[in-house]
Formats: sequence, C-alpha cells, structure tokens
Amino acid sequence: MMRAYVVALLGCLAVGAVAQPKGQPESVHIRRALDPIRIDGVVDEVTWKEAEVRSELMQQFPYDTSRSPLRTEFRAAYDEAFVYFSIVAYDNKPGGYAVSSLRRDFRGPGLDGVAVILDTFEDVTNAFFFGLSPAGVQREGLISNGYIAGENLDLSWDNKWYSAVRQYEGYYVAEMAIPFTTLRFKAGSTQWNVKYYRQDSKENERAVWPWTPRFFEVGNLNYTADLIWDEPLRNPGSNVSLIPYVAGNASKDFLNNKPSTSKVTAGGDAKVAVTSSLNLDLTVNPDFSQVEVDRQVTNLERFEIFFPERRQFFLENADLFLSYGHPNARPFFSRRIGVARDPNTGQNVQNQILYGARLSGNVNKNYRIGFLNMQTAEIPESKVPSYNYTVATGQRRLGTNSNLRAIFVNRQTFTNDSGDFRLEGYQYNRVLGADYNYNFKNNRYTGTLFYHKQFTPESPGEEYAQGASFVYNTQAITFNFYQQAIGKNYNPAVGFVPRAGYKRISPSGAYRWFPSNSRINNHGPLFDASYIWDDVYGLSDYQYVPGYSVVFQSQAILNLQAQHTYTFLLFPFDPTNSPPEDNAMKLPAFTDYTYTNASVNFQSDPRKLFTVNLGALYGSYFNGMRSNLTASLNYRFQPFGVVSLDANFNRITMPAPYTSADIYLISPRLDLTLTRTVFFTTFVQYNSQYENMNINTRLQWRFKPVSDLFIVYTDNYFYAFDQQPTENFTPKNRAIVVKLTYWLNL
Repeated sequence: MMRAYVVALLGCLAVGAVAQPKGQPESVHIRRALDPIRIDGVVDEVTWKEAEVRSELMQQFPYDTSRSPLRTEFRAAYDEAFVYFSIVAYDNKPGGYAVSSLRRDFRGPGLDGVAVILDTFEDVTNAFFFGLSPAGVQREGLISNGYIAGENLDLSWDNKWYSAVRQYEGYYVAEMAIPFTTLRFKAGSTQWNVKYYRQDSKENERAVWPWTPRFFEVGNLNYTADLIWDEPLRNPGSNVSLIPYVAGNASKDFLNNKPSTSKVTAGGDAKVAVTSSLNLDLTVNPDFSQVEVDRQVTNLERFEIFFPERRQFFLENADLFLSYGHPNARPFFSRRIGVARDPNTGQNVQNQILYGARLSGNVNKNYRIGFLNMQTAEIPESKVPSYNYTVATGQRRLGTNSNLRAIFVNRQTFTNDSGDFRLEGYQYNRVLGADYNYNFKNNRYTGTLFYHKQFTPESPGEEYAQGASFVYNTQAITFNFYQQAIGKNYNPAVGFVPRAGYKRISPSGAYRWFPSNSRINNHGPLFDASYIWDDVYGLSDYQYVPGYSVVFQSQAILNLQAQHTYTFLLFPFDPTNSPPEDNAMKLPAFTDYTYTNASVNFQSDPRKLFTVNLGALYGSYFNGMRSNLTASLNYRFQPFGVVSLDANFNRITMPAPYTSADIYLISPRLDLTLTRTVFFTTFVQYNSQYENMNINTRLQWRFKPVSDLFIVYTDNYFYAFDQQPTENFTPKNRAIVVKLTYWLNL
C-alpha cells in the first residue's frame, strides 16, 4: 500500500518537474541619495523629488483583477549606511485608521499599514519584512519558505532600524531608514527582489506591487519586482553589536515550602557580521526571563503539543535549523535546549545555558549554511549532566526556489570529572537527515521529500523518520497529499516527535467559488482525512473531516465542519487528560472507539474596534459525549491598547466508572501601549485541568532602539471551582525579575 502511494506521489512530481519561467519581471531603480535624508515624515528632500516612483499597486483582496483605487507612492534611495524608503499613502474616504495599538510587531487582516519586502539574495525563499502603521508603529520580520503560508512570516525577529510617520489631511507619509548592517546581502550585488504592500481598512483592501494572485499570501516571493541599484553594493564594513544585560530576580516556592531566594545575573549576546551575508551570534549566560509566557491550550490529545520558539537568539535564519521534516517530525527543536528531564521525577527542569555560538546565512545566492553549538550546566541534585548541543545544516538552491538540504544534530553528555568532550564514549543522541523542498510553476506545485536517521549507543533499530508531501494550488482548487513513516524507536533528544512507530497518509483539499457578490468573497467545500497504521496492530486511527467555508467581503469568516473519527488505543488513556495525581480511570489499551461530532466557527470583521471569534462543537467522544464552546473577544481602544478575553469550555461526559469533567481555560489580557516606547501587559490564565491560575505582568521601556528595561512579575495560585473560597488562591510560586539590556554598535 505504501509503495503504491509513493509511486503515485513521484508521478505527481514528474508532472511539475519543469519550472515555469517567471516571465519579464517588473523593476524599479534605486539611486544614491542626492542630499541628506531626514527621517521625519516630510518628503521635501531633493532625493525624493528625483527618485523613481512606483504607485501602480494592484488589488490582492477582495479581488486581484484591478488597480487599487487608492494612490500609494513608493520611492527608494540609499547612501553609505542606509537604504531608505518613503511611502505617501493617500485616502479616498474620510475617517480614522484601524490601528491595533502602539505595540511593535502588530499583525492582523483588518489593520492599516504599509510594508516593504526585500529578498536580498533573489533566492525567492527568504526575505526581510519592514512595515509601519499610520501611527508610526514599527514591525519587522523574517520571511522563509517563499511565504507560501502565513506562518512563514516571523515577526518575533527584532533588529535596529529607524522610521517616522506623519499624518496629513487626506494622506499619511511614512519613511524608513534601514541600516545595511541590519540586512544580509552579497557585497557587489546590483539587484535585489522587492515587493511593496499596503493594507487599508476604509477601502477594505490589500494592494501590492507587483501583482500577486489572491489565493496566495500577499508577501509570496514568487511575485516580486527587481530592485536595480545604480552601482554595485559595497561591504558595509565592520558590523559588530554587543547586547549585554544585567538582571535581578527574587522568587518564592510555596509548594515545597522553600525560603525566598534572590540573585543578580549578567551576561549578553554579540552579533558579528563575518561577511555582509553571514552572521555569527554569540551568547554567554543568556537570560530569557523577559520572553512572554506561552498561551495555554486545553490538551485533550494523547500526545505533546507544539509551542513555537520565541527567544531572539534562535530566530535569525531559523528556517535553516527548525523547518526540517514535518511539524510532527522535527529533528531539531530549539526549545529543547535549556530543558532537561529529571530522571528522579520524570518532570522537565530548566538547566542554565552557559554559552553558545550560532553561525548562519548565505554563502552566495545558491548556498546557505548554519552551525550551532551550545553548552548547558549540570544539575547535581537532579543528576542531570552537562549537555553539549551541536547542529550543522546546509542548503543548496535548485532551480527558481526549490532546494536540497542536510542537517546533523547531536546532543552529547560531558564527563563529570575532566569535562573533556569526546565524540564517542559518552551518552549521545544524533540525527542525520536530508530534505528536498520543491516548488514549481510559481507555487502551483510544492512539497517535500525527507529522510532522517537517528543514532544512539544502543542502536535498537527502526530509528528513522521519512515523509513526502505534494500540494497543488490554484485559485479554485487546493489539494494536499502527505505520507509519513516514523520508526518505533525514533526519538530525537533535541527534536519534536510527539508520536513514533506508525505510518500515515493524509489527503485534503478545498474548492472555492468567487462570486460577483457584494457580501461573499469566496466560498466552497473542504475535506481532510488521515489514516494511521503500524506493522503490528494494523489500522489504529482514521478521521474524515468534511466542511464548508465562507469568506465574506468584510473579511469575516464562517466555517462549518464535521468529524468522524476512529481510534484504537495502544496504551491506557483518560479522555479528560486529567493530571496524573487525580488518578482518573483510563480507557484500557487495545480497545477501539468510533465517534462523530460537528462544529461551527465564526470570525467577525477584523476592521471593527470590537471583534469576536466564536466556536461550538457537539458530538460523541470515545465512549462518551463532548460539548465545546470557545470565544475570543477583543476590543481596541485606539491607539493605546487592546482588552481581550479568551475562553474555552469543554464538558466531557463519560459512562461510569470513567471520569467526567468540565474543563475551563479562561485568559483575560490587558495590553497597554502608553507610548511607542512604553508597553504594559497583564496576562491571566486559569486552567481547570491543572487547577492553576497564572498571572504574568510585564512592563517594557524601550529607551533606545532594541535597548530595553523589563520588569516582569509572575504568580501561580491554586484554584478549583469545587473548593471552598477560603481554600482557593493558595500561592504556588511567585517571582519578580528586573532586566536591563542595551544594544551597542562597535
């Protein structure tokens, strides 16, 4: 069966094996500045008057067949230190702008803003994203994988650049000054790829230059223009940045009745441009206490849930390290670094990262490389050894934007005596793998082939992961096919593999109609299915998910869906996923269940000040019933912040003697931006599964570009609905951190 699917997949690949030429590209010339440019939102310099203008933006939503009715003028220039962009964005309708807040890295389909995308290596794979809101709020990010999907834009990346926005009657002006030292490019190059983008809430449109089909992401790199320089780019010269920090924290562990502790730590990062396109990141005693806490989710699955990386040190060129394999079979997951499992309790514990180095970037247009090495501290009381983590990766571009990649991952223990490192002789866990990512005919045919092999001292066999995918995408039709096989002993210590020992195929697809309708933009059926089996028990899981989706012209979305599921349990499982200490009765291993439910989800017009995302589900669940209600309520009080409430309720009713449960997850949040440099966030999360209430409060003052003062307060309390009020709000642990970071260019 598996062989037949692989043959069929290879046949699909052969259909798209000849890449479609990009065609005659559009272009814009960028010239050296004629006079000094002031970043003040006033375009009165001679440079801007003489610069080439691009204003012929095309709509990308709600339609992609006509010019934007709004005039937006983009200009570009440069000098020895900066590349500059000015944008004059005119309005056709009176009224204010949709601005989420003054917080950096805003994101949302209904917000106003302009952006510039720079593919500095013309590899149609990776790019830099710089955007501004009409309120002057910056956002910058890294684009990977050609921006095929929304998650290929990572706004967590932070770097130094300068901007100003000024509003006038009937238009606003935005100016950007991006240091060449912030970018990665090849010295001597005379051409980049560029894309200009504007989002306007009053016209309810996304507009872009050059034209990009509306069924792709607006930043898709297959549709870019040539940015032609009037002379070859020079190496920007010495580019070294130091980012030291000092932090003080105090904490109290109430659960274990330990005394309060306090300490002061110091460390820092350095960024060294080895070449204009290759960057070396160094870190000593890093501290990530200011990183925002993860949003909790109700986990009713049998397996681990993925949480994305948020730490700045790991973000630049992250796709070189983190995107191998499949979301459920990653050979390297950087969040494993700094976390170890306590062999005494089986619980995860944090172990300090002592130091690390990370080299990444482009060698030239066709080759990218990455190397990471980090060392963590020993935890004697938990018998957790000192670990060394090493990752080496390389990528070769093939054709327009396909690539062949290889990765090596190693976690190695140190000895407890001399601390010497040896390649063999001590406990190790290694993975060696290769991926082929293909992209033909401007994203019409995309997919992946991969094979990864794990090496351990025990070598029990079946330590491998293999997969292949095929995606066909047009305006009307989307079809996906995925095949995967994970060996029963594949368990990369630094990877993310929530389940092993199975084979899987997953076909899915959708059809869209685009009617000439004043209310509906597109609608159509969708379907998703999966089949999971192994060589011992045969079929263990399957699921059919038919549905229907409606996207309105207002950008509101309505989804209807049904799920028919079969599960054969290979180990005992509690469908309520209660904590182990609850001793809940579990469904026995080697029993099977077939269950069906239906759900509806509605997302309102994102341009409104008040927005909602509502969902409901009802149906059978294993041998019981499940009801689910979800709500996300958000109110923007422009431009100073957002008040939101996320709530998730599950009622799981099981026959005796199994456990029934009402599970609540409630998360109110207050996000205040007092100015463009002072941010205050309070985030409360109550999770009834673990009878825990978490409070995270963070004050950030950005007193200089990428230089911050953080004050972070966290508190965890016991809370249960079935307890007396006097027994609730018993503290578990509490901590306060004050951290100062400073970005210093040498």
